[in-house]
Amino acid sequence: MCGGTNIIQLLDVVRDPQSKTPSLIFEHVNNTDFKVLYPTLNDYDIRFYIFELLKALDYCHSNGVMHRDVKPHNVMIDHEKRQLRLIDWGLAEFYHPGREYNVRVASRYFKGPELLVDLQEYDYALDMWSLGCMFAGMIFRKEPFFHGHDNYDQLVKIAKVLGTEELFHYLDTYDLELDPHFDGMLGRHSKKPWQKFITAENQHLVSDEAIDFVSKLLRYDHQERLTAQEAMAHSYFAPVREAAARQSNGYTS
Repeated sequence: MCGGTNIIQLLDVVRDPQSKTPSLIFEHVNNTDFKVLYPTLNDYDIRFYIFELLKALDYCHSNGVMHRDVKPHNVMIDHEKRQLRLIDWGLAEFYHPGREYNVRVASRYFKGPELLVDLQEYDYALDMWSLGCMFAGMIFRKEPFFHGHDNYDQLVKIAKVLGTEELFHYLDTYDLELDPHFDGMLGRHSKKPWQKFITAENQHLVSDEAIDFVSKLLRYDHQERLTAQEAMAHSYFAPVREAAARQSNGYTS
């Protein structure tokens, strides 16, 4: 992954002469903690940084790698330089169609439904769910967006937004059964319109394109989610693509 767009650069590996412990030396990013930075970002900033993150995901997915731990803690942003880096490749894995993977990956609030219902044949779309959770948290100013107390409650929190009927349709599609632990936990919930999350505090960040974009990422069925490449072509990023085109033509936005 080294040298990929917006992927943290590994500079060296050194070993402590006494303990023989190896250490990885990475490029330095003057990161601002996301809990401090995200509430200050405007509409264009969010479009810009999510587009930068998509460049990193498109690069790794195009090279056959799933990151499997996309979350704000693993996205370093130097806001002054407007530079983003995707870090922590410790859970990354090569994707092979039809292979079953460990579902004990990703961090709870960013785990895709496939991990929570034990669907082991997942793919790159897991990263797109995690990106969708990050994006929803940023535009709706609700961090984390799905705030489960444990892995079971995490699926309940998702079902309260995406709907229980839709969850059971997803389970039927892949011939899956829910863990009996969910009995009495799930209840019945109709799908909640994304507009219901708009408040006076976040309305300046939530455009029609933003809602369309989040709705195409946060889907139960991983096969229905946008790929990184499709996401970059979404109308939500038109201002970012236009600014980049102006810059490459010698103009500044």
